[in-house]
Amino acid sequence: MTSGFSTDGSLAIHHRLDVGTVGKTPTERLEEFYQIKETRDFINNNNFHLVALQFPDNLLVDSLPVASKLENGTGAKLYILGDTSYGSCCVDEVAAEHAGAQCVVHYGSACLSPSRRLPLMYVFGKKTIDLQKCAAAFRQFYPDHKSHVVILYDVTYSHVIDDFLILLQPQYENVVASTLHVDGVLCKSQGQILRQNEDGYIDNQKGLYGDRFVNKFGRQFVLNEGCSIDHHSMFFIGKEGATLTNFMMTWNKCSFCSFDPETGAGRVETVNVNKALMKRYYLVERAKDAAVVGILVGTLGVANYLAIIEQLKELIRQAGKKSYMFAMGKLNVPKLANFLEIDVYVLVACPENSLLDSSDFYRPVVTPFEMELACNRSRKWTGGFVTDFQDLLPGGCSYMECPEANGEGEEEVDMSLITGATRPTRPSSVDQADTTSHLSLVHENRSIIVAQTHTAVQDRMATVQSLSQKHRVLR
Repeated sequence: MTSGFSTDGSLAIHHRLDVGTVGKTPTERLEEFYQIKETRDFINNNNFHLVALQFPDNLLVDSLPVASKLENGTGAKLYILGDTSYGSCCVDEVAAEHAGAQCVVHYGSACLSPSRRLPLMYVFGKKTIDLQKCAAAFRQFYPDHKSHVVILYDVTYSHVIDDFLILLQPQYENVVASTLHVDGVLCKSQGQILRQNEDGYIDNQKGLYGDRFVNKFGRQFVLNEGCSIDHHSMFFIGKEGATLTNFMMTWNKCSFCSFDPETGAGRVETVNVNKALMKRYYLVERAKDAAVVGILVGTLGVANYLAIIEQLKELIRQAGKKSYMFAMGKLNVPKLANFLEIDVYVLVACPENSLLDSSDFYRPVVTPFEMELACNRSRKWTGGFVTDFQDLLPGGCSYMECPEANGEGEEEVDMSLITGATRPTRPSSVDQADTTSHLSLVHENRSIIVAQTHTAVQDRMATVQSLSQKHRVLR
C-alpha cells in the first residue's frame, strides 16, 4: 500500500544508487593513481601520527590496500572515513576531528571549497583519458582556430591538461586553461594544485590583470585581452554531473561543449539553461510567499558556513519571516516531510551540492542566493546566478547589504506572481521587533523554545527533539 508519506517498500528494492564504477584499481596502478609516495612524504615530513583517509563511495573498495601501503611507509595510525554525512566532494573535518586525526587526505573528486581547520592533502586520482580523441572533439567543436575558449575539467583529469594544451597549440592561440587552487597554507597536492600562501594573493592578481582575472570554484584563469567571459566558450573535460551543472548555471551566457573520457564521446551541451533559470526564479517567488523558513545545514566543513547562516537568519528576520535551523545529515524526502509547517527551505552547502532538485520534496529547497533575492530589496534578478555562498558574504564579489528599515515606515506590499495575493515586502517595525524577540529566545536558550512559545512548527520540533534525545533519530 502506498500513500503520500509511506510506500510498500518496493522503491527501496528497485532504487539505483549512482556511485560510479566500483571495480578495484589494479594493484600495479595503486601507487600512481593514489599518489602513495607523495602521500607518505606529506605524512612523514609533517610528523603526523593520526591520519584520516576520506574516500568517496566509488573508491571505498580501494581503501584497505591504500591504507596498508601508507601504514607500512609511515607507521602512522590511519582512520578510513566513508559514507560522509554530506557531499563526498567536501572535506569531512568533523568526522576527522572525532577520530582525533591531525590531518585529512581527501581522495577523488573535490569541490575545492575552502577548509581551514585541519591540514589537508588532495589526492584526486589520475583517471585515464584518450587525449587524441579529446583533441579531435575539440577541433570538431571549434573549427575556427581564433576561437576564445576556456578549458575547464573535473579535478581527476588535472594531470593531463598540460599535455592536452600541447596538442592544441600553436593552432589555437586564444585557448585559456584553468588552473586549480586552494586558499591557505594547510592544503597540499603534488603538482596539481596551487596554494595561495599570501593573504593578498587574489588582490595582487586582480591588480595585475583587472577584470580579466577569474577566480571561481577552485579554478583560476586569465581571460584574453579585449574579451569578457561572456564572449568565451567553455570546453569541459569530464562526465555530466554536479560540477558541469554548477559551471553552466554560473556562466549561463557562455556556450558549453564537453568531452566524457569514460565514453570517449563529445557533445554540445544543449541543456536549456534559460528554462533552468526560470525554474529557479519560480522558487524565488515561493520563498517570497513563505512565512516560515527552514535553514538546512548541508555542510560542517566549508569555511564560513556559520557566517552565512547568521546572515540568512538576520535577512529572514528583517523580511518579517521566522526561521528554524536543521542539521540532519544527508537530505531525503521523509526527513523533511516531518516539518510540513515549514514553507520553504534554504540549503547551506558547497556550490556543487547547493543546486538540489527539490521536485520530489513536499516543500521547495532554495539556495542562499535565491533567499537573498526573495528578502533583500537591494538585490534584483538579472539572470546571473550565484552558487557559492562565499560570494554573498561581506567582501565577496556578490555581496549586497540589506537596507535597514527606517523604523517609522509603513508596511510595504507587492503582489505574488503565484497566488495573486498581496504580500509584505517590508514589514512594519513592530512586526520586526516581534520577530527579533522570538529569534533571540531561540538563540539564547534553545532547550526552552517549545516551553515558552506555541506555534505548530515548534510543537513538531519538540516531538522530534524528544525522540532524538532518546533514540538519536536525526544523527
